[in-house]
Amino acid sequence: MGVVNVTPDSFSDGGRWFDTDAAVKRGLDLVVEGADLVDVGGESTRPGATRVPEDEELRRVVPVVRGLAAEGVVVSVDTMRASVAEAAVAAGAVLVNDVSGGLADPAMVPVVATAGVPFVVMHWRGFSEDMNRRAVYADVVGEVLAELAERMDAVVAGGIDPDRLVVDPGLGFAKAADHDLQLVAGLARLRAELGRPMLVAASRKRFLGRVLAGRAGSPPPARERDAATAAVTALAAREGAWAVRVHEVRASADAVRVARAVEGAGAGAAGADVTGARGAEGAV
Repeated sequence: MGVVNVTPDSFSDGGRWFDTDAAVKRGLDLVVEGADLVDVGGESTRPGATRVPEDEELRRVVPVVRGLAAEGVVVSVDTMRASVAEAAVAAGAVLVNDVSGGLADPAMVPVVATAGVPFVVMHWRGFSEDMNRRAVYADVVGEVLAELAERMDAVVAGGIDPDRLVVDPGLGFAKAADHDLQLVAGLARLRAELGRPMLVAASRKRFLGRVLAGRAGSPPPARERDAATAAVTALAAREGAWAVRVHEVRASADAVRVARAVEGAGAGAAGADVTGARGAEGAV
């Protein structure tokens, strides 16, 4: 899943794709690099970010979704607003990626249920402006599991087909660096116990900066964390993730190919039949 941020203030690439034509071109470039789908968002969810007005988010997102869909790109929309999700689906989006899992807007679940599109349920404890103070866990993997399962039950009760759910552990959202690392280490457990395709969104996030800083240095800028992102992609692929959400696609696409080749070689030696995650658990 390649990322197109149609925002002036993204932590990673704010402003680079703010123009509609530039954003559409970026999405097409990501497909050439190996993206299977392109995630378009018009509101930054970085820690401390404030929300943009609804009409502004619509203005940013819908033309980009329409432009990419017209080129045959598989598009998802990254939004917490039901109105934006509805307009984006009408413009050609085929998946709704809501970082709040439907909690930010009570109308989201009914809109997605009516549209019949896949829905990403992410672990979320609150809006960006105050989520850091919510990063308190005794057992981060166990608590994320329990809270995600509860949210999955709620959206299914609201009418969304359980077979259309994708789960996301919410790396970086109300999580400290140690929490994120524990969740990456627990990906196999998360996928097994939740029983749904899993999206992993580690791209360029703070916990990778902390790892790369080591003992002495300061964290490298977000754009210098793509190799670390690809490392998480390889780990996620090995644990059976359905997709990874990344800003730069090529290195992560290569990491998936290598993980699949190693997996296939191991299974071949054991006489097993191996299929890739895309074929086994496609949600779109």
